[in-house]
Amino acid sequence: MQIKTFGVIGAGQMGNGIAQVAAASGLNVIMNDIKTEFVDRGFAVIEKNLQRSVEKGKLAAEAQGAICSRIRKSTALSDMAGADFVVEAATENETLKFEIFRNLDRICPPGAILATNTSSIPIGRIAAQTKRPGQVIGMHFMNPVPVMKLVEVIRGLATSDETFRSTWDLSVTFGKTPALANDYPGFIANRILLPMINEAVFCLYHGVGTREDIDTVMKLGMNHPMGPLALADLIGLDTCLAIMETLYNGFKDSKYRPCPLLRKFVEAGWLGRKTGRGFFEYTEG
Repeated sequence: MQIKTFGVIGAGQMGNGIAQVAAASGLNVIMNDIKTEFVDRGFAVIEKNLQRSVEKGKLAAEAQGAICSRIRKSTALSDMAGADFVVEAATENETLKFEIFRNLDRICPPGAILATNTSSIPIGRIAAQTKRPGQVIGMHFMNPVPVMKLVEVIRGLATSDETFRSTWDLSVTFGKTPALANDYPGFIANRILLPMINEAVFCLYHGVGTREDIDTVMKLGMNHPMGPLALADLIGLDTCLAIMETLYNGFKDSKYRPCPLLRKFVEAGWLGRKTGRGFFEYTEG
């Protein structure tokens, strides 16, 4: 399948990162969100990322302009009628994703592949919202997208071989290393990662250690580049909670029960870096 125009639903930290790597690979990109201010903010992040690469000598100034010129801003989902391949990168909310896929199925050309960047929601359940389940697949990028090399490719039960191969090849075109996961809650990455983060939150909740000591143990003792609490703040505590709830509901196993402290932070609006406060405090810049 030849892919020329690539659509991204969502211009947040994952969506704008996906749009950037797609445009950098030479594709025309449609970056969509529900408000102009969200799209503009996402585009500004892309410009800032590229400018930083220029200043470091990793990217020519001409290339920066060419990449930005390939990104079209959109606030109308109907713009995806011109896309050959669409990745949904909206909030980790099952109801919202189902609605988006029902609409994309109606709008997009019959041959278009519809991918989701979901962190944990089963692909088969998303695919069932469409009349093209063979063309629905998981394409789970890691944060920050321009830096992280992994793309977790998740096949649903109905995903066709052609859809899988096109998605795998596209990941390679983006300069990423794809890894195949089957369709279970959390897939590979978050089935392993999020229970560890959740256990770190339990350690804080039970007073086993301070936030600093918990992260220091994992960084220096296990050679992790970031501590689990700082990583949770980077991911977004609301996203962490949503993934843990998907695991808990999917497996019906108490070991996946979200820590009450994680839920308290989310209810208080302390979501991590994006709100300036999570397990740690952050200032702009």
